[in-house]
Amino acid sequence: MRAVVIYESMYGNTHLVAEAIADGLRSGAHATVLAAHDADAAALVDVDLVVVGGPTHVHGMSRASTRKSAVETAEKPRATLEVEPDAEGDGLREWFDSMASLPRLAGAFDTRMHGPAVVTGRASKGIAKRLRAHGSELLVEPQSFLVTKENHLDEDELQHARRWGASLLASASAAT
Repeated sequence: MRAVVIYESMYGNTHLVAEAIADGLRSGAHATVLAAHDADAAALVDVDLVVVGGPTHVHGMSRASTRKSAVETAEKPRATLEVEPDAEGDGLREWFDSMASLPRLAGAFDTRMHGPAVVTGRASKGIAKRLRAHGSELLVEPQSFLVTKENHLDEDELQHARRWGASLLASASAAT
């Protein structure tokens, strides 16, 4: 089985989660991790499972304006955040718009702040909707991985991501 984990990340948390999900998938699949701007149609040839995730901005998927705002926040004098090198480039919205079709099997995830989803929002909801619109079948419910107020992943979130990746693999294996 071949899987690709595609992510958008501003401060590195979603990138770390994507890598951990791929680790969980690697127990029985060849898994690659790609930033959204590197994931063209050729990267999805012969892929059985696509997993897509991004940070939650203003209750949903990021936009050019929220990515710009995140960079500006990190550039403030007392900021302790470090911006991913490609944070200001195209994100998942643009990636979805550039894709004609996607693999049949899929998973969606996000990173978001603590709190009820009704308060924080969930980018994975919009990601799941776009995956379905591209003909993909979600194997499991979209998953959130939590970050602290200081914008660091919670202590056990990488292990949580590995377990979730392994559960995606099990569901994908059962569906093929």
